[in-house]
Amino acid sequence: MDNKTILIFDDDVNILELCSIILVDSGYQVELSETSHDIIEKVSAVNPDLILMDNWIPDIGGIKATQLLKQHPEFNHIPVIYFSANNDIHILAETAGADAYLAKPFDLVELENIVKEVLVS
Repeated sequence: MDNKTILIFDDDVNILELCSIILVDSGYQVELSETSHDIIEKVSAVNPDLILMDNWIPDIGGIKATQLLKQHPEFNHIPVIYFSANNDIHILAETAGADAYLAKPFDLVELENIVKEVLVS
């Protein structure tokens, strides 16, 4: 594996820590952010292969942050997996322009599988 980098946006440190442990164990490099208003700067600094985006994240929220990314000519190719505990997560993900979604609470195998799936496609 050529050490792909995953950037996770979530304001819940427990989720960040959990995802980080799982994904690092799977051989990925992981970068974390607890805010989303500076998404372009973060993405520019990290240059991730994949982004995991939480819905309820300060300051601008996951939808707006994902839209900003998807409107950016330099970064709009980066796949985003939207994750949230909302029942209508598929609608939120679609509105945001995310490439995939994962409902919280998720199973760790589900997390690994969706990451692998999105990175391969």
